[in-house]
Amino acid sequence: MLRIMIAVDGSPLALDAVHHALDLVSRGGLRATLVLGHVQEEATLLELATQGADAVAAASVEAAGHLLAPALALARAAQVPHETEIGLGPVAATLVDMVERCGCDALFIGARGLGGLRGALLGSVSQQLVHMSPVPVTVVKHDEPAEVDEADLQEPV
Repeated sequence: MLRIMIAVDGSPLALDAVHHALDLVSRGGLRATLVLGHVQEEATLLELATQGADAVAAASVEAAGHLLAPALALARAAQVPHETEIGLGPVAATLVDMVERCGCDALFIGARGLGGLRGALLGSVSQQLVHMSPVPVTVVKHDEPAEVDEADLQEPV
């Protein structure tokens, strides 16, 4: 059975990737276990000094659980085999480590699909993963609502 890591950060973009994977499993007949992966960035020295390592760790785990909850609810509702994985560190490098450690065959990530110069300047995580990942990466573009021209909203005279 395939193991698919899905990068989850609580955003609608990440949920697009979860929906895509669930569609492949439920409608496409793909047999897979979804690994919902979330990465927390490391605490700053100031946070560690003022709040203590235990408090920072507890807050990170709580935040991860909150951000994973919508994706978990979707996987449970679809009755698709799933598990969660939480990492700590730079997002792209940590996701690659998690993919390797969990024995995943593919990685799905949601993205705005900026591409071109804007995407290159922003150094998006999805672009970093395409270059760094040892497994195929599927970038699920967010379906932005079409912009409506104000002239189209006016009633004809």
